[in-house]
Amino acid sequence: MVSGLAANSFVAVLGFAGGLGVGSALAALLIVLDIIPRLAQLAFAYRKSIWFETAVVCGALFWSLADFLEWRLWLPKHPTLIVIGTFDGIFVGMLGAALTEVMNVLPILAKRVRLSRYLVSLVYAMVIGKVTGSLFDWLVFQYMDP
Repeated sequence: MVSGLAANSFVAVLGFAGGLGVGSALAALLIVLDIIPRLAQLAFAYRKSIWFETAVVCGALFWSLADFLEWRLWLPKHPTLIVIGTFDGIFVGMLGAALTEVMNVLPILAKRVRLSRYLVSLVYAMVIGKVTGSLFDWLVFQYMDP
């Protein structure tokens, strides 16, 4: 009885600590990189930035509840995957673009390896590599036998 209680308490503390760590990391990412103000600036919606903030908080809350309560929604497989994949791609692309823009990764990389003249080619190579790798993983690798 006591060992079960101790194990459950340990799992609860570990889960709470993990949640604090992930939540803190997300908050730090959003604050340090100014993702929401930059998105409001790009959308010319300075006065409506509260909507961006509310969307992030509501999205995190909704998906946390969906995960904890094991909500299931039965939808047709292929159209749903296309829609979800599109939104996932938009999210990852915007996050990657925000990180790249804020940290000035490409100009620094091009300058350090003396590729400033080939910066456009470097961007195209990265995009083509990312798309090719994603398509390979999506269409080929996931169907290979383990």
